[in-house]
Amino acid sequence: MRRLYIDFDGVVMDTIPTLYRDLEKKGISLDDDESVRTAFFAEYDFSQVIKDKYILNDSINCINKLIKSKRFEISFLSHINSLREGTVKIRYLRRHFKNITIILVPKGVSKTKMVHSKDAILVDDFSGNLREWNETGGIAVRFSKDLESKGYKVIDRLDKLLDMFDKNGDLIC
Repeated sequence: MRRLYIDFDGVVMDTIPTLYRDLEKKGISLDDDESVRTAFFAEYDFSQVIKDKYILNDSINCINKLIKSKRFEISFLSHINSLREGTVKIRYLRRHFKNITIILVPKGVSKTKMVHSKDAILVDDFSGNLREWNETGGIAVRFSKDLESKGYKVIDRLDKLLDMFDKNGDLIC
């Protein structure tokens, strides 16, 4: 059984467009000083974007298919901007999944520093995370609604991992 880490934002939930829109409404640019964004996210009500209506491509049902397949040891691995965000994510995920490990990574810390990436799979939408994952011996799979690979194996639904990996969790394509 192979270790599988699933990112949250941009993979399980389509939160990023709403977060960026809300930053823009407050006049905050992604180019602004990090402390400005940090202050914004410390006060942001993440419960307005972490809702079932933002589920990406049936991800909750797809994860349940992955669990039933028994091919992977699944964990969520998600960057967070604040403890408030982490709390909302945990509550949401626990409503749907009782026995999956949830690992929250402070923004600015590499996911590869939080877990052992060697020979493990990471499904993420951000190429920077995937590049680091590959560099440390992991298997990077890009999640993209438009199947834009950016040089990685790409999926647009999490249950497509069942076509990509055999019953032992070994890559077949």
